[in-house]
Amino acid sequence: MTANNSSARVASIDIVRGIIMLLMTVDHVRETFYLSHQVSDPMDAASTPPALFFTRLAAHFCAPLFVFLTGLAAWLYAHPPGGPRSATGFLLKRGALLLFLELVVINFAWSGQWPGPVLYLQVMWAIGLSMIALALLHRLPLPWLAALGALIVAGHNTLPTLAQLAASFGAGFEPGGAGHMLWTVLEQRGYLASDGAVKVRISYPLLAWIGVILLGYAAGPLYSRTMAPQRRVRVLLAAGAAAPALLLVLRTFNIYGEALPWAQGTDTLHSAMSFLNFTKYPPSLDFLLLTLGAGMLVLAWLEPQPRAIPAPAAAWRRACAVFGGAPLFYYLLHLYALLALQRIASALQGTGSGRYEFNAVWQLWLASALLAALLYLPTRWFGRYKRSSGNAWLKYF
Repeated sequence: MTANNSSARVASIDIVRGIIMLLMTVDHVRETFYLSHQVSDPMDAASTPPALFFTRLAAHFCAPLFVFLTGLAAWLYAHPPGGPRSATGFLLKRGALLLFLELVVINFAWSGQWPGPVLYLQVMWAIGLSMIALALLHRLPLPWLAALGALIVAGHNTLPTLAQLAASFGAGFEPGGAGHMLWTVLEQRGYLASDGAVKVRISYPLLAWIGVILLGYAAGPLYSRTMAPQRRVRVLLAAGAAAPALLLVLRTFNIYGEALPWAQGTDTLHSAMSFLNFTKYPPSLDFLLLTLGAGMLVLAWLEPQPRAIPAPAAAWRRACAVFGGAPLFYYLLHLYALLALQRIASALQGTGSGRYEFNAVWQLWLASALLAALLYLPTRWFGRYKRSSGNAWLKYF
């Protein structure tokens, strides 16, 4: 833990959040400068080039780990060193702020106009509503929250089957009806409103993300001041090993947890791509076993070591912690930087209303590294200012 004025930040959590921000940057550069090479969800393993497939796969780790760590951080907020405090107001206010940012600030950053022809409700919408749900539920006993989170994560894959069964008995959700709208918000990606001058599309169905944030909150005691680091590492390693082990069984035999079964490809690489091709919207059980399991192992690996860390690795950790210490600021900043860069590149290219595009995947990674380097100092400044200024409203960022 790294100390500051009134609380303690967990360095490993900031580092993981920073890694998430950097992987997210690659995916957003892809969506800005590689849009003609769009991928489906799940990706078509037979037609998607491996470099693009694994670039997109790397981004799959971002949302689950960030939502999980949001729940964990909420527990830390509710249990500061001075004693427990209510997190209800903070979660409600921050959740409402994220909804506002999604509707106004973020939608403009993606399209350059507001309102655009489609109002997209994406990851900040999901995190904001998940925080509001956590605000209403977090006072329940932690075992109840853990059980509810696990039930949602493991069980929501059965809901489409149950919906089909209900439809066979004439209980389907008619488009435009309240049932269809609720189903779209919770489980089925699609248009909440498909008519009118401005359409509303749900990109991140909500239910599974509520399960993930509940699991994160229930994991909060792992980072309490009374938890021995060695025990925390053992628990993280056990969880990180159990998740992929269960995934291996479920996925190998196509038992449960993913609507798209895997199949042998033309070679070993394409077979592996098919095996790792999971549904993200909403996140399937197999998707979450892969991403959250890997996250537990990374958190265990980042625990402070008794031996000295090599200087390059220590510098890399510090850089990641900068981005992870002010993730919302960096999120908004990099979206507007991408909007400006696309406009500038298109103007220099002289294509009028056309978009500037990269022609190779390696260019996405290089451009992402350069963009992160460009935004490093502003992000570091904001993170330090947020923690030293004493302005209460900055804690919501």
